[in-house]
Amino acid sequence: MSLSATAAEHPRLHLLPQTNQLKGLTTIIRDINTPRGDFVFYSDRVIRLLVEEGLNYLPVVDKEVTTPMGVPFHGVAFEGRICGVSIMRAGESMEQGLRDVCTSVRIGKVLIQRDERTAQAKLYYSKLPKDIADRWVLLLDPMLATGGSAIKCIEVLLEAGVREERILFVNLICAPEGALAMLELFPKLQIITAEIDEGIDEQKFILPGLGDFGDRYFGTED
Repeated sequence: MSLSATAAEHPRLHLLPQTNQLKGLTTIIRDINTPRGDFVFYSDRVIRLLVEEGLNYLPVVDKEVTTPMGVPFHGVAFEGRICGVSIMRAGESMEQGLRDVCTSVRIGKVLIQRDERTAQAKLYYSKLPKDIADRWVLLLDPMLATGGSAIKCIEVLLEAGVREERILFVNLICAPEGALAMLELFPKLQIITAEIDEGIDEQKFILPGLGDFGDRYFGTED
């Protein structure tokens, strides 16, 4: 069995339904010839789908309301509070999608870069909500290759008092190597992703991938 197939069967890795609509959207954003405006528009559509799916894994409680017809309706209400944490810079592209779904949501930021001497992920900046330990966290990063940055960010969240089972990693495209490494290190973590790619090359780039997401989204390509 291939690594991507193994990752797809993991019980804590949740793939969006692989519909023709989703495949059409990801085909557009993977295309090297897609103009930046279209890349942003269609990426935002996938991000919205991911955020909506991520909310499905939050706990709920029973709730009864009365409809305008004077009839009781037995439904549910979300239990607990949430916040987002974006891994800078590409993760910031997902913030608006979260705000579109969750009004007035608090969003923290973490900057992690690879140390050129050690090749290890290093924390450079962290600004989190003061009460983040009491919240569910949607951790935002569109691309997951080796998982080094995301793993370091999760360690930052755990040090801030966030419970591991309250972390949902929301991601557009992941390499199976990174996803499986994260799930092994954090046995209560859940990952929500749009697609699992074939793997990473010798330079640790995702294949087939879509290039540098942050550069394409923010218009800073060379």
